[in-house]
Amino acid sequence: MKSRPVDTSFLLVLCALVVFGLLIFTSAALGLLARSGASFTSVTVSQLLLGFVCGSILLIICSRIDYGRWKVWSPYLFGFAILLTLLTFVPHVGLSLKGASRWLIIGPLSFQPEEVLKFATVLFLAAVYAARFRTIDTWRGGILPLALIGGSAAAILILQPDTAGVIVIGMATVAMLFAAGGKMSHLGVLALVGILAIGAAAYERPYIAQRIETFFNQSADPLGDGYQIQQSLIAVGSGGLTGRGFGQSVEKFSYLPEPIGDSIFAVAGEEFGFVGSTLLVLLFAALGILGLRIAARAPDPLGGLLVVGFTVLIVGQSFFNIASTLGIVPLVGVPLIFVSHGGTALALSLAEVGVILSVSRKMKS
Repeated sequence: MKSRPVDTSFLLVLCALVVFGLLIFTSAALGLLARSGASFTSVTVSQLLLGFVCGSILLIICSRIDYGRWKVWSPYLFGFAILLTLLTFVPHVGLSLKGASRWLIIGPLSFQPEEVLKFATVLFLAAVYAARFRTIDTWRGGILPLALIGGSAAAILILQPDTAGVIVIGMATVAMLFAAGGKMSHLGVLALVGILAIGAAAYERPYIAQRIETFFNQSADPLGDGYQIQQSLIAVGSGGLTGRGFGQSVEKFSYLPEPIGDSIFAVAGEEFGFVGSTLLVLLFAALGILGLRIAARAPDPLGGLLVVGFTVLIVGQSFFNIASTLGIVPLVGVPLIFVSHGGTALALSLAEVGVILSVSRKMKS
């Protein structure tokens, strides 16, 4: 099929999100000056060089690669991502922070191989489903590939432990099964398994149970387990209609935990108010809608499934971050894509966008 220009609407929404995200991140990072002056420089350099610059290069490369080639490369990339993620458990190679082994150290830099694993999981599952498209409504064609591919990735993340990463991969892979035509009964079984898995995780790991309890009673311990959600709601509420103004957040300097990470939407709400935070939500919604439009007009199952998987990875976890900041769902610690600190997450998200744009070059009129 003859190539066409990339989807302009999708690209424009992406550019708006990236620019808005960098503005919010820069302002939120200023809050680190009150805690550790050196941190501001290190996190901004990481976000701009590893995240934005490297990510932009990956976007351009991935957008120009014929997405059909991923079908051949995906099993090797998935195997590489599995090995890379396992290296986080190797002493002096993996970096452990707050009881979690999620980072690899390369010289002065550290990065999260989990993001490569998410990328590779979607690629490999899309390739397998595209090859078994006519048998997707059977257990062997639908559930088994998801259990083997998604389950392998989830098992490693559980060991790190990284509950948030498991949830994100689960959302993307189940969405791909639905888009491929999986049976509703199969999806119901997966939902039941997911609920049971959450219950088991809460039983085995007290911190998960505590987060669920805090969600149902957010004001029970305002100076302990409920502190982050309480401060997030205070920050969002103090923004009012139009916000305090860019750079004027008070909460980010000493009150708000993780102002450049989990709680960055609260900084956006405080500085840009209801109008600005609503605009951010609408931009993510527009990116999701335009992404699904590309998927619906993809020339083949592989293209459609790649777009669905990556759109859910980006938009799904971003909405989950926003919802947890507002107390709509329990706090699990997923990044707000294009906004939160995390050079690896930003770079790989832009690579995923590049694959979506590659599919848009060949979408049907």
